[in-house]
Amino acid sequence: MPEIADALRDTLLSLTRIPSPIGEEAQLCDHVEDRLSRSLGVDTISRFHDSLIVHAAQRSDAPRIALVGHLDTVRTQHDGPPRIEGNRLYGAGAADMKSGLAIMIELVERLDLAVLPCDLTLIFYEREEGPFDENRLGPILDAYPDLHELDLAVCLEPSDNQMQLGAMGSVHATLTFLGRTAHSARPWQGDNALYKAANFIGTLEQRDPHDVELDGYIFREVMTPTVIHGGGPRNVVPGQAELNVNYRFAPGRTPEQAFAELRELVGDDCEVQATDLSPAGHPHAKDPYVQHLMTCGVNGVRSKQAWTDVARFDAIGVPGVNLGPGTAAQAHQPNEYTELDHLVDGYAIFERFFTKKENSPLY
Repeated sequence: MPEIADALRDTLLSLTRIPSPIGEEAQLCDHVEDRLSRSLGVDTISRFHDSLIVHAAQRSDAPRIALVGHLDTVRTQHDGPPRIEGNRLYGAGAADMKSGLAIMIELVERLDLAVLPCDLTLIFYEREEGPFDENRLGPILDAYPDLHELDLAVCLEPSDNQMQLGAMGSVHATLTFLGRTAHSARPWQGDNALYKAANFIGTLEQRDPHDVELDGYIFREVMTPTVIHGGGPRNVVPGQAELNVNYRFAPGRTPEQAFAELRELVGDDCEVQATDLSPAGHPHAKDPYVQHLMTCGVNGVRSKQAWTDVARFDAIGVPGVNLGPGTAAQAHQPNEYTELDHLVDGYAIFERFFTKKENSPLY
């Protein structure tokens, strides 16, 4: 597939040449909107702030499929501009997830949309890499209720073309441990808040992961301390310490229920405040469209041991999966890159999904 390989490479390179760190997606959104307006027509595209909803193929009596990708990247350091070295394309977002965006664009420009056996929508959205409440996909799903009627949503997050089912929920909480200050030469006159935080960290260290099986796939629940702040002058016993704890929980519970479990574990030892609540997503392994996609050449199938926007679709009753060509281990890394042959393989998977007729629920 040399022609497609070259096209995918050139499209990804053009996308990585446009910086789009979270909150600064406008220029990239303009670029994608201009390209797809010329190839598909302006009537197919709706703009929502710096996000796009593209109705590539509209069928009122056919299954409804959406390909979904975020425009933003994290802020990382790179030794030089976007470039190609051998089989690798280097650039911010090359793996997470402009490689997925390149496939979305090339698919709708190359497939014969007139005979496509489904209604196909593309969603390019902003602010995925930040807090749950600032992610623009949520407002998009609120503003476009027709998206609640989708039969399948595929988030093209980097997964090395492995299908990842469901999504872990995530709770971030700040635990504030209160003590009493004193001179560090006479610590018995105070109450060291860091010791209280350390005791709870020890509790978490001894806490075993909890495995939850759904549809034959394992989701591993873990509770992890990630950030600690405390103290002031170096010769003063600290009277306060703050600890961020991240609880990754399996589908089947709400973020509020997971936060309540964390509060119960903490007890009365400190103050607890939730700072970010993200829902989990069910695996939908038995869904016919998910099962069809499994047969199209994916690089294995497993549960998603992290959070993605598949959970947002699950919350509105839409089955979703994670499947993208990006090199997963390169996400958020300095000098981020992705493997170019993953792009070609990823494109072929989606082409088969839309065109393979044997045992396909799309036909």
